[in-house]
Amino acid sequence: MKPIRIAQIGVNTYSHGTAIYRTVKRMPELFDFVGVALPENERERLPKSVDQLGEFTELTVDEILKDPSIEAVLVETDEICLTKYAQMVADAGKHMHMEKPGGTDLEAFEALINTLRDKKTVFHTGYMYRYNIYVMDLLARVRAGELGEIISVEAQMNCTHVDWVRRWVGGFPGGMMFFLGCHLTDLILLFQGAPKRIIPLNKSTGMDGIVSEDFGMAVFEYENGVSFAKTTDIERGGYLRRQLVVTGTKGTVELRPFEMSAGPNDLQRTGKREVFDSAWGADGEFVFSEPRGRYDRMMESFAAYVRGEKENPYTLDYELELYKTVLKTCGVL
Repeated sequence: MKPIRIAQIGVNTYSHGTAIYRTVKRMPELFDFVGVALPENERERLPKSVDQLGEFTELTVDEILKDPSIEAVLVETDEICLTKYAQMVADAGKHMHMEKPGGTDLEAFEALINTLRDKKTVFHTGYMYRYNIYVMDLLARVRAGELGEIISVEAQMNCTHVDWVRRWVGGFPGGMMFFLGCHLTDLILLFQGAPKRIIPLNKSTGMDGIVSEDFGMAVFEYENGVSFAKTTDIERGGYLRRQLVVTGTKGTVELRPFEMSAGPNDLQRTGKREVFDSAWGADGEFVFSEPRGRYDRMMESFAAYVRGEKENPYTLDYELELYKTVLKTCGVL
């Protein structure tokens, strides 16, 4: 089967745009990469991001949208512009991978979803943890009842950012909960579904005079328990403390470190501890996953969806529910 002809719109300040570009370029058997459009003055605003692309063919957005040979588009602009360009791609009837979580305008995101329903094209979003091998396995086991009734999900994604990044996240509602907490919200919804209530607890630490909400937290209330998402960008050692803990009546599975660098080309490993023993001091079994590119499985799956080899399990209804839930964790809805 011929590779999918694909192009990219935009790069972003501090998200996955350059990494997705590198990943797709490493998959010539799946993707025939055509070129990149830089519609938001990225060459001048984000020279370091553009430099990371190396040599590439520069196109305009119009050239990408009007080229019938281009089957799919990567929408990788800054978050605030995502829905705007995703709508253009949807209107053009092309398959799309869009950076997470979408812009900040619910009405615009709903319009995008409605267009996608009409066009029936693939809509794929940049939530790479959905494709983590341990997350996929754990989700299947939870749905099969292996952990019993789920009591809680604890999801953390912490790090240490330099000052300019901490100021930059202030441009989003909810700060860190919008920027990185969206990943955690996705995981909690996948494992537990929609909560009865969400309590946003986003704060600014005020450290270094920065007023952005750099300490993000949200509580998800369910019938039989409480789950939470926590994300900060001022926690030393936070990267290796990223974790997902799923607790059920039959067992607990902890993924920690959720991400651990394992070499070049965005290679990552995940640690996993499982406890199904009811003994007071049970410590379970700990294992590490094999190294794998952080975005490889995600983009391989996108190719399979575009080719019709697999059906995208993340429906438009789910993506819309997730987007609304993200806004609730940010205190918007």
